[in-house]
Amino acid sequence: MVYKMNIAGLDRELTICPLNENLSIAGFIMFGDPELTTACAEELLKRAPEHDYILTAEAKGIPLAHEMARLSGNRRYCLARKKPKLYMTDIVEVNVQSITTKGEQKLFLDGAEAALMKGSRILIVDDVISTGESLAALEKLVAAVGGNVVGRMTVLAEGDAADRDDIIYLEKLPLFTPDGKPIE
Repeated sequence: MVYKMNIAGLDRELTICPLNENLSIAGFIMFGDPELTTACAEELLKRAPEHDYILTAEAKGIPLAHEMARLSGNRRYCLARKKPKLYMTDIVEVNVQSITTKGEQKLFLDGAEAALMKGSRILIVDDVISTGESLAALEKLVAAVGGNVVGRMTVLAEGDAADRDDIIYLEKLPLFTPDGKPIE
């Protein structure tokens, strides 16, 4: 089963995946689709508030953050990782619960990026915002390092996230019944 939609002027088919016995979601993957990534980045940047740095979470938001930073003049962006790396120092961490990943996760920010973000205007971007848990974890990271969240952007706002007035998004993505019908 697939859900057909137009995103940033491009037609795509999203595979419908069962989340549990009562609910399915459409999988949105920008990895390997540079045409879509660039189109989404361009459209989001038209709506973006003034910012100093973009922050995203590993992994699906990386291509979007990268392309937005590139299109903004090759500006640096920051990455919250799922696991600390050997080269990271003075690590800041928060807990996160995502509907697309089983169990609780942590997000880690390198101390050098934390120093950049202190006192800076931070634009949080992600591919999809659904429950808002990942977004809340990124906001916690920004607060922990003394940054200021100036915007929250996503390509797709899934389910109730589309009703939030603090998120800028390109398209609404419905939730689905187990048999693949959109829940309105």
